[in-house]
Amino acid sequence: MLTRLIQREGGSMEQEMGELRRYRTQSISRGEFALSDSFYFYRKGLESIVDDQVTQRFSSEELVSWNLLTRTNHNFHYISLRLTIIWGLGVIIRYCVLFPLRITLAIIGLSWLVIGTTLVGFLPKNRVKTWLSELVHLMCYRICARGLSATIQYHNKENKPQKGGICVANHTSPIDIVILANDGCYAMVGQCHGGLMGVIQRSMVRSCPHVWFERSEMRDRHAVTSRLRAHVAAKTNLPILIFPEGTCINNTSVMMFKKGSFEIGGTIYPVAIKYDPRFGDAFWNSAKYNMVSYLLRMMTSWAIVVNVWYLPPMTREEGEDAAQFANRVKSAIAHQGGLLDMAWDGSLKRDKVKEEFKEQQQKMYSSMVVGKKRRKSETFRKDNQDTVILE
Repeated sequence: MLTRLIQREGGSMEQEMGELRRYRTQSISRGEFALSDSFYFYRKGLESIVDDQVTQRFSSEELVSWNLLTRTNHNFHYISLRLTIIWGLGVIIRYCVLFPLRITLAIIGLSWLVIGTTLVGFLPKNRVKTWLSELVHLMCYRICARGLSATIQYHNKENKPQKGGICVANHTSPIDIVILANDGCYAMVGQCHGGLMGVIQRSMVRSCPHVWFERSEMRDRHAVTSRLRAHVAAKTNLPILIFPEGTCINNTSVMMFKKGSFEIGGTIYPVAIKYDPRFGDAFWNSAKYNMVSYLLRMMTSWAIVVNVWYLPPMTREEGEDAAQFANRVKSAIAHQGGLLDMAWDGSLKRDKVKEEFKEQQQKMYSSMVVGKKRRKSETFRKDNQDTVILE
């Protein structure tokens, strides 16, 4: 009984309700309400509690067994004394040998990013400044990638994003930017920050046309779209790097893309990113770890192994709206990266389910019950009118 309860059978609402009415004389094709219909919604609710398709996308991808490299499950090292000793040696190597080297590389990379971009920013705007800016950015990101022991394999480089375009990718971690920027320069988009992050942002924008927004501007959708559209219109500008999901997903799925990125116009360059969980868990669970804790975990992992696929450029087709275009790009990324293509909004990580999703289910059910009765009534009325005319 329990297995039957949590098993997801699939099929449309009408098919599943028809299954519930199988032992009753009342068929769903008659377009009438049946009390047994409520069990369909009860079952869907219980399935979501037992196996929630959304919530599990915001927890670390767990391996079946421990391979001495991953660190997603600390319980595996208690299997035997030998494995415990090996695990302990691994901790010493990761924390006492690799971590100091990596933190040194990260400090060098970030320091040179601030100093180099600031110096380049004093130069007059010309080709030399552009070349030096790209050189400094590439050098710094590659040093930072070494600080994470990142091993990156790029596929289909002939499809790399070009200037004046928009690069969109699935989002697993803040280091996605470092991974992509190792193979080319991008214009970053984001909110202005204070502190160390603010210093880095201000130095970067001096040498390269990154797009930083004040908090008040971020709330103005039209202002954001206008600035991004102006950036794309200049074909000499670096491609904009955008993560349309708006939040980090756990390397197993691609969730709904926000349509704003696809209303700007221009050519979209999709990129699929897939991390290998056998060597380190790259997913950032922001509800569980702050940025410092997360980076500590990354720098004390054995390695960050990742594959990046550049997909062929895509443009909006005639008669296609922004939401449909976004879904088409999302499906292409999910297919290439071997990820699950999900229609849910990633903002459900923090927000409640939108009312429109509830209304959608209500409309589907009402169209089955009320709609069929209405169509049957209209057919009956039309038949009576034809009979009167014939008489």
